[in-house]
Amino acid sequence: METLNEKLPDPKEEALDEKKAAILEACKLRDLAALTALAESSGGFLTDAIRQEAWPILLGLPPDKSEDNPEDSWKSLPPHKDEDQVQLDVNRAFVYYPNHNNESLLDRQKAQLSTLIVSTLRHHPNLSYFQGYHDISQVLLLVLPSSTRYPALSHLSLLRIRDFMLPSLSPAISQLRLLPDILRLSDPALWQHLSSTEPFFALSGTLTMYAHDITTLGEITRLFDVLLSKEPVFTIYLFAAIVRSRREELLDIPFDEPEMLHSVLSKLPKPLDLEGLIRDAGGLMKEFPPEKLPQWKRISRWSVLKTGRTGVKWKLEEGEEFFEKQIKELEWKEKREKALKLLWAYRRPVKTVGFAVVVGVLAILLRRYSSGGTHGHQFLSERGGPLGYATELLGRWWLR
Repeated sequence: METLNEKLPDPKEEALDEKKAAILEACKLRDLAALTALAESSGGFLTDAIRQEAWPILLGLPPDKSEDNPEDSWKSLPPHKDEDQVQLDVNRAFVYYPNHNNESLLDRQKAQLSTLIVSTLRHHPNLSYFQGYHDISQVLLLVLPSSTRYPALSHLSLLRIRDFMLPSLSPAISQLRLLPDILRLSDPALWQHLSSTEPFFALSGTLTMYAHDITTLGEITRLFDVLLSKEPVFTIYLFAAIVRSRREELLDIPFDEPEMLHSVLSKLPKPLDLEGLIRDAGGLMKEFPPEKLPQWKRISRWSVLKTGRTGVKWKLEEGEEFFEKQIKELEWKEKREKALKLLWAYRRPVKTVGFAVVVGVLAILLRRYSSGGTHGHQFLSERGGPLGYATELLGRWWLR
């Protein structure tokens, strides 16, 4: 018979214990589907100790964690071109969290952050650093043990945020173009109200996995739980959910004041209902999957948004291959634009030389640009070859 002094079980504590056990079991089995479901559920992975088990699995690190962890080997490698900017950003790190009791601890963590970023860039020198990368790296540094920080950041850089580490910002802009599509399909009235505002207000959030804009460690680690478990395009749906959560506030601002709208949209709402936003973003993605978005076809086949859709945990070497293909694709697009500008510069002679002659010359030029690269060949084959695309370019120019 129970006595009055016996403590009754706490249902909340029992539920937490059950969830912790479920997460650890999913980690043991490397069950990605179970980990994703648990990450989306309220509270995510609950503690940093559990995150140390779960995050490396979600990032695709091998079970034995046998990848090299270059503590000192990076020092012998050539400096990366962006190291000066890295140091400037590291000097501004750890502003909001954690609360340092003394300067020596702060200096030590800044040194660790600098080493983490610079070692990653030197081992992958083709990656381009961007401002805000240090915010992402800071989260990994504060959560993960030293043995997994470097491989975790390398995998994240090449397999999840690769689009942002290219020498051009255009792949990042292409991602942002998906946001108006989601809003148009899910809330036509709100989309119409914001239609004169470019989606650049979402750049900081999506570029840095929200690590630059969220100012508490508990919130950003909880958000990382779901961002690392879901495919990369989820970050765009999350921002769409954020915009929709401010519907009434935004509709109160005149539509012909895009600067005011941009100012409001570029700052995250406070307080931030993370659990509600995660739930709403998941619902949006289920109802309006990426393939239904008109701008999806303009996303590169090598973008993380598309390579991350397969459910495959790619290896680091494969991420590097995707990166090189994206580089070549960007180079091809740059050459294509140069060809069009060249045509525009000589628009008057076209009228005297003749349409057919110029089409032939431009076709030769495009064939030369595409030689030796699969991206140019594929692009041209989809448009009827160099001759067909040359005609298309001339048609666009002629209608200007």
